[in-house]
Amino acid sequence: MLRKRLQADPGLRIIDVGYTSPNNINYLTDLGHSVFLSDLVHDACTENWQSGFDEEGNPIWNVEGFLKQSLDFAGRNFDVVLLWTALDYLPEPFVVPVVGHLYGAMNPGGQVLALFHTRTHGDETAHCRYHVTATDKVEVQLAHPYPIQRAFTNRSIERLFSGWSGHKQFLAKDSVSEVIMTR
Repeated sequence: MLRKRLQADPGLRIIDVGYTSPNNINYLTDLGHSVFLSDLVHDACTENWQSGFDEEGNPIWNVEGFLKQSLDFAGRNFDVVLLWTALDYLPEPFVVPVVGHLYGAMNPGGQVLALFHTRTHGDETAHCRYHVTATDKVEVQLAHPYPIQRAFTNRSIERLFSGWSGHKQFLAKDSVSEVIMTR
């Protein structure tokens, strides 16, 4: 469904969240789209976004700093976000603000493709890099071994994207659920 839109509607603005993929850049720009890259998982896991601890010993996170550094689009709005499995690997305090920030940066009718692991253990939970192709298949390549933080249930995905106009969910192979949200 999303592939058909990518092939039929030239000139879309796309955010590819993940390791820089020359395959994605070439494929999407060859179709006439502009691509913005943001490796949220790398940014979240390699920078020190903890700004201390509260009275109970819980970490205090600099969520605003993270959003400003990783998702500053300089006023641009987007039509498609390739979110991949990023939400499974982000620290918990970043998840809801990232989804909210993406919602605000999307054009009405914009779509997000997200993948969610259905479990937190096993080889299928390895952090990967994803490459779009001209077919319905997505190529997968192992990436930096960041630890998975959570597995979302269908209900938690619905709650996370409750302000969006709709979503379609599919069970993909390798213990991953594929979801397309529409703003």
